[in-house]
Amino acid sequence: MKPASPQKGAHVGPVRPGLTRPLTAEERRRAQRVLVRVAVKVHVTGKPLIMDGFTHTVSANGALIVVPEPLAQGTKVTIENVKSQKTIEGTVVRPPQFSPDGSMIPVEFGAVAPNFWNIFFPPVVN
Repeated sequence: MKPASPQKGAHVGPVRPGLTRPLTAEERRRAQRVLVRVAVKVHVTGKPLIMDGFTHTVSANGALIVVPEPLAQGTKVTIENVKSQKTIEGTVVRPPQFSPDGSMIPVEFGAVAPNFWNIFFPPVVN
């Protein structure tokens, strides 16, 4: 008797662990992050508050920005890239973290802006 052949579409052969493991946090990211210090001004929407700061990391979707005072999650801001004088609107997406340099606020842009930082982002590898 002839052995039963595998059904069409059925998996044959060993499972490759590299293809079945859960993605890491870095692999799940929408955009590549780059560690770079860029001078910024943070304008809080609806208030006269303007803070000088700098970036910790940047991406096409936003940045982790270090400023002197914390901003609450949900705060609407306008970020100004001091060198290029470009501006973009964003939102603080999580509560700030605190570092010796100041409050680290994660800001997400209202729209993807890969050219805002004037840097080349490495390709995302999945």
